[in-house]
Amino acid sequence: MSLSKLQGVKLPASADFHVHLRDGPMMDLVVPTIRQGGVNTVYVMPNLVPPITTVEHALEYKKRLQAIEPKVNYLMSLYLHENVTPEVIIDAKKQGIAGVKSYPAGVTTNSSSGVVDYSQFYPVFEEMERQGLVLNLHGECPSKGDITVMTAEERFLPILFQLHERFPKLRIILEHCTTAAAVEAVKKCGPTVAGTITAHHLSIIIDNWAGDPFCFCKPVAKTPADRDALLLAAASGNPKFFFGSDSAPHPANSKRGGDKIAAGVFTQPYATQIVVDAFEQACQNGVLNAEDVTPEILEGFLSKFGRKFYGLEGEQKEHITLERKGEKIANILESQSLDVVPFRRDQETWTVSWV
Repeated sequence: MSLSKLQGVKLPASADFHVHLRDGPMMDLVVPTIRQGGVNTVYVMPNLVPPITTVEHALEYKKRLQAIEPKVNYLMSLYLHENVTPEVIIDAKKQGIAGVKSYPAGVTTNSSSGVVDYSQFYPVFEEMERQGLVLNLHGECPSKGDITVMTAEERFLPILFQLHERFPKLRIILEHCTTAAAVEAVKKCGPTVAGTITAHHLSIIIDNWAGDPFCFCKPVAKTPADRDALLLAAASGNPKFFFGSDSAPHPANSKRGGDKIAAGVFTQPYATQIVVDAFEQACQNGVLNAEDVTPEILEGFLSKFGRKFYGLEGEQKEHITLERKGEKIANILESQSLDVVPFRRDQETWTVSWV
């Protein structure tokens, strides 16, 4: 069942509340693709090398992003680290920093400086609660003992509950949910807890990344039942769930092999389009009903709910349109020194236009 009723539909510009824009030549290559994906607001991840642990570093990075593409609103974040103190949080609020990202040590790209013990950051969380900054959780436990990439997210969920119980007014986002258990956990928490869902996790399951390195990310895609739970949450109209692509570019050679395959899926140039593609495929598979995938549902998930959670309701003034006219996702993005392969390369997708 197609979503032909969306042909020509006008929507508010999408907001992507989880992006990796990298640095250096990779930043120069991927930042210009943000608006190509129908997005004009992004929440920027701080896991550069070295990580962004100071307000000065975050603001300097933002200036360089703005110099490449000034027509995007960059929401900046700090990397949760021992250098981030309550005093830093107070300054971050004054300087317009939106939140703090927590990575458990060693679970994903550039996370070696991540968190081992959350209790050491309780004073920071208390100040974040007072200042109104968002805590973004990469919700996985490191793989050790009986914890694997398939169970790492579910084993993390007690930490989410503990933090929410101790800091009930702290806005917390469980980033890139991949399991039905994560969806239910977010639902069980109060209104200060939300979950982001990526474009690619609405599309793929374990079999995809097990056979295609360009579908391999952290957290990994799980079972068909988990993917369907994400689709139902994203299309539910529940404001607790909104879009965060976790678009994570890597040089193609680091995805194709070598000693270790890089974790990350690059969706930035087609962020909005791939979400609509996933909803359409879900309708064809009987997971969603086409009549339920309305412009209002798309607006909520792709724009409205996330902006409201971050307090950005008044900043949305641009619009996009969706059309099916045979556009295909590029096979590769190239610069003089880099090449990056997009998710779903060479496959047909929707066309986004700015109006």
